[in-house]
Amino acid sequence: MCDVPTLSERKQKILALIIESYIATGEPVGSKTLQSAMGNSVSSATIRNDMADLVELGFLIQPHTSAGRAPSQLGYRYYVDNLMTKYELGHEEQERIKTWLQAYSGEPDQLLEKAGSILSELTNCVAVSSSPSDSEALIKRVELVPLSSKTAMVVLLATSGILKSMVVRTDSEITVEVAEVFYNIMQTYFLGNSVSNIDIPFIQTLVASLGDKVFVMSPLLCGVADLCNSVKSTELHFNGQSNILNHPELSLDAFELMDFLHREAPIKTLLTAHKKPLTVSIGEENAFKELRNSATIFSKYTVGDRDSGSIGIIGPTRIDYARLIPSIKYLAGVIGNLLSETLE
Repeated sequence: MCDVPTLSERKQKILALIIESYIATGEPVGSKTLQSAMGNSVSSATIRNDMADLVELGFLIQPHTSAGRAPSQLGYRYYVDNLMTKYELGHEEQERIKTWLQAYSGEPDQLLEKAGSILSELTNCVAVSSSPSDSEALIKRVELVPLSSKTAMVVLLATSGILKSMVVRTDSEITVEVAEVFYNIMQTYFLGNSVSNIDIPFIQTLVASLGDKVFVMSPLLCGVADLCNSVKSTELHFNGQSNILNHPELSLDAFELMDFLHREAPIKTLLTAHKKPLTVSIGEENAFKELRNSATIFSKYTVGDRDSGSIGIIGPTRIDYARLIPSIKYLAGVIGNLLSETLE
């Protein structure tokens, strides 16, 4: 990133006031508004000169022929990095979010779906999250839950906190003896093993040694293999895609953005590319041209001691960074804590 000019304390204050006013109203800000906000301690002429300097330095733009100024993408970046006073969630807000999510703590996909729904409603933006995925995870626990004489649910918990389940149907009856054989096989060959080791050749070798139990056990073991494969895969969750249409700034990009959100590969790249616990990308800082007029905020969540997935938003550059950044970071923390508790 290129060197950013150093701003005087007064220019910093003027820039912060313009950005906060523009975020709140969407209207360019003039010198008279700033003079009033600064308690008439600085002359209108001085403010106009400082605004002109900020335009020349690239922090502000002058939309159309308006006398007011609006922040540029560089201005937003300087504000986020240097000027913004982060809003802290109150205790009641924190408890409300925890209460909303605790009911879904046992099922990661439902938890992320609910978290995304909350986030899209709170921010009026598109909420995007990725489910936990970990090719290095070990199998921590496998359960067999009979649903009928020939149908059972197989549930797998990985050491990454990922919980997966599927319904399996067999041609033979699932008896108590079958369940005992299943659990013995899990104990001997699966528990503690890496999900990456459970593939078709592994299952084929195993079922070849099962004798007359092969017909009832094969679909159950293939079900476990499918769950192991899903543990390695990242699933995406979207909420509030229609919120794009609520922002006039994105009207020209709406079709491109909608199309972008339907393409899985770039979204996965967007979620996995950032290495920091929290990443804010503004406008052309985003790697994809479809996001050139958008802001993205993504926070990683950690299950146990591993980075397991991300949650965040895609919206216009005119968003309330001071409130959204700590809110998204807190939400990611709650998700990680709830999934860690499930793992324990």
